[in-house]
Amino acid sequence: VMAKHAVLSSDTHLWRSMTCPKSELRLDLTLACGQSFRWRETAEHHWTGVMGGRVWTLTQTDDTLWYHVYTTEGRQTCGSRKRTAAVSLQEEKSPTKKVKAEVEMEEEPVAVTSAQGHEEEEEMLRDYFQLGVNMGDLRRQWGSADTHFKQIADIFTGVRMLRQDPTECLFSIICTTNNQISRVQDMVESLCQALGAPLCHLEQTPYHDFPSLTALADSNVEACLRGRSFGYRARYLQKSAKQILETHGPQWLEDLRHVPYLEAHDALRTLPGVGSKVADCVCLMSLDKTDAVPIDTHMWQIAKRDYKYPDNGQKSITDKLYRHIGDFFRNKWGPYAGWAQSVLFCADLKKFKKLKEAPHPLQLKKDKDAFKEEKSTPGNKTKIKVEKNGSVKHTKTKSDCSKTATMPVKNEKVG
Repeated sequence: VMAKHAVLSSDTHLWRSMTCPKSELRLDLTLACGQSFRWRETAEHHWTGVMGGRVWTLTQTDDTLWYHVYTTEGRQTCGSRKRTAAVSLQEEKSPTKKVKAEVEMEEEPVAVTSAQGHEEEEEMLRDYFQLGVNMGDLRRQWGSADTHFKQIADIFTGVRMLRQDPTECLFSIICTTNNQISRVQDMVESLCQALGAPLCHLEQTPYHDFPSLTALADSNVEACLRGRSFGYRARYLQKSAKQILETHGPQWLEDLRHVPYLEAHDALRTLPGVGSKVADCVCLMSLDKTDAVPIDTHMWQIAKRDYKYPDNGQKSITDKLYRHIGDFFRNKWGPYAGWAQSVLFCADLKKFKKLKEAPHPLQLKKDKDAFKEEKSTPGNKTKIKVEKNGSVKHTKTKSDCSKTATMPVKNEKVG
């Protein structure tokens, strides 16, 4: 029987949960805003992806994060021990010749007790979503110093930074150069299918772990990835992996978590295909550098449009301009400036444009409360009309105000 993607409504007993309000985490925003490229919406409000060598489906209700971790055929959750296996890669321009690359594959499942397994999974999620950081406190802090940010943050609550595996983050972000999120997602999936260890199949969809540095550094990887339409990025991926292993060693990326931000940033920039923006993305999204502020043309435009950052007629972002814009936002937002940047970046994506146009629940509540006050005033007869654009209009009416005003609010699907 073909395994299916889990859906909370039909398989509640197979799910685990933890308290997590949507004001602290919104999956639809956080998993689709260009941080990680491993998550897809497999059912309405259900996100399936690979994290920590496991396949997960996540969903949420107002105050609860629900998660399901898929198991092997033996119905035991996969453990973390690995073995090495050879995977054939088709070499470009050589249809009959195959080359071998070593990748890490799962051993037979490591048996763990149910309690141990659930405790480990919950800790993995807490670490991945960095749930120890209180977004409510940060939003209040940023909003008090930045009125524009407060307007955006009231709509885009629940956007938070992921703490990704540094190898996955670096090699995924290298693929983003001159690229769109949807295409990067396809490229990362192709990379995993070519070089990553297979984990499981769900409804014809194969899930693979992210490739190891050893697999990425193989001399035949560039040809393999060029055959998968990676273009010039194929060389950057292979050369960066090789340089890390030959010059620094397999633990180098994780060790950068323990050095100051600028040191980590400069170290990453020594790798092929890694400029300032890629380095800052990796610092922010996987190396615990909360003050790293990635600057691209989107953030440059935001700085000029919304923060009156001086426009000196420059056509491109030089290293000097990059540092100045980053310092501008760090001075405004403080030690978690990178987290604040992610909220504005997310709000500027076209896919989330509808969120900014929809009436905000807090505004609707204010209008409803105002209506009640007006209704209680003798002789003041008012009704509320919800316009097509979502705005709320108060109009006088001769009808009896004792009737309950209805306010239909359409929940629009994001993305």
